[in-house]
Parts: sequence; C-alpha cells; structure tokens
Amino acid sequence: MQNFAKLIAIARREAGAMQAEDVVQDALLVAIEQGRADLDDQANLRWLSGVVRNKARMSARAARRRRHRDGLWHEAGRAEPASPGAAPAEVLADLPKALRVVAALVLTGHNRREIAYLLNLPDTALRQRISALKRHLVARGLAAPEELSGLHLDLAYGRIRDVLLPALLRHGGSFASHDPDGHLFVVRRSQSGTPRQ
Repeated sequence: MQNFAKLIAIARREAGAMQAEDVVQDALLVAIEQGRADLDDQANLRWLSGVVRNKARMSARAARRRRHRDGLWHEAGRAEPASPGAAPAEVLADLPKALRVVAALVLTGHNRREIAYLLNLPDTALRQRISALKRHLVARGLAAPEELSGLHLDLAYGRIRDVLLPALLRHGGSFASHDPDGHLFVVRRSQSGTPRQ
C-alpha cells in the first residue's frame, strides 16, 4: 500500500491529481504483462516508477494538446456565421478545387463517410481537407460548420431520411443521400470488374 501511494504521488506530480490513478493503473497493467508486478522487489519498484513517470508525462502532454485544440476550435467558432441568405456560390468562391469539392458535398448534406467514399479519400486526407476548409471559412469571416450535416435547408430531412433506407436496401447500394432540392439517389459500386465511365 505504501508503494502504491508512492506511485500515485509520482503520477500526481507529473500529470495532476485528476489523471494520477488512471496512470498508475495503466502502469500496473504493463507491470503485470511484463511479469514485474512484485512491488516488494526494489528493482521492480524503480522500474515501475519510471513507467509511471513516463505514462504521466505522456498523459499530461496529451491533455495539453487537447486543451490547445479545444481552444483553437472555440476561437474558430466565434467567427460570425454566414448570413442565412448567402448563396452556396458565395461560400465556395475562391476555394482551391479540392476544398471546393469537399465544401460542395458538406453543403449538400453529406456526412464524413459519404464524402470519403465519393472522393475515394482515406480518413486522414479527408480530415486534413476538412481542417483546411474550416480555416478558409474562418479566414473569410464565415462560421465553420460544427458537424458535416449540411446547411439545414428548408427541407423535410426526417421524411427524406425515412425513405432513404428502404431505397438503399432495395437497390443494394453503399449509401443513399439527396441533392439540395431533396431528390433521392443511391450510390453503389460497379458490378463488373472493369471501371465504367
């Protein structure tokens, strides 16, 4: 129990009181996996103290990064939103082509999975484009969308979504969506092995 208290004190010093117990528990799991869980052995205790110290430092760094990211996001969210009457062409003006395509898909209500599928992008590349799009919008004084959920146009989204699932299942598609006017469409992969145009 005394050794556990020492480990908690090390974790509290490096990562703060909120994270201390979690850090020590993670370190103890590592000790069990390595067969070094006997805390009466001074060599194991010194080794485990180092593990706790390292894990606590990593936890503190992750918490600082998270606070920094949250701060940037809150600053970006303070930008004035676009006027409700702003045309999509105004929102898309002067964007690089890659960002314009992502913005057009966001503005027409597509979610992250659908955009990644349509553009054949890995998640990391899509996240980079979304971040760049948000920076461009904020730089132009427009609010970056909190989620990839479109502009909330005056459409019956609930009814549209209710109809999409049966259409998707009936046609065997990968996903279904709608255009800005509410027209439904289903996207599915080519049935033949050769690419079609």
